[in-house]
Amino acid sequence: MKIGIGSDHAGFQYKERIKEYLQKLGHEVKDFGTYSEEPVDYPVFIRPVAEAVVKGECERGIVLGGSGNGEAMVANRVKRVRCALCWNVESARLGRMHNNANAISIGQRMMPIETALQIVQTWLDTPFEGGRHQRRIEMIDQ
Repeated sequence: MKIGIGSDHAGFQYKERIKEYLQKLGHEVKDFGTYSEEPVDYPVFIRPVAEAVVKGECERGIVLGGSGNGEAMVANRVKRVRCALCWNVESARLGRMHNNANAISIGQRMMPIETALQIVQTWLDTPFEGGRHQRRIEMIDQ
C-alpha cells in the first residue's frame, strides 16, 4: 500500500518511527515533511497528505502533531478525507470499521510510541464494514 505521512515539529519523531515501521512491513511511504523538530506551521505539511489521498496518489494518510487535534482538523477540511483522531487502538479500529477512515491523526505527546505503532497496525488491518455504515460515508463525502 502507498501511504502518505506528514507532521509538524511536535510529531516529527513519531513520523520517522512510523515511516520506518511501515517500510519494514513493505509499504511504500511518501513523506510530506516536516524534516526536523524546527518549529513549523502544521497545515503546510498536513494538507498535502490529505490531498494526495483524495487524488489517489496515496491510498491512505497518516498525520501527526503534538496532540493530533489540529492535524485532524486540517486533513478533514479536504473533501472526501475521513481522518480519525486516534488516541488508542479502539479509536483506530472503529475509525476504519465504521467510518472507513482513509487517514488517521496521532498526537506524539499523547501516547508512547508503542501505542502509536499499534494504532497504525490496527488501522491498516481493520476492514470497513460497509453495509449500514455506507450511507453515513456517502453523506460525509458529499
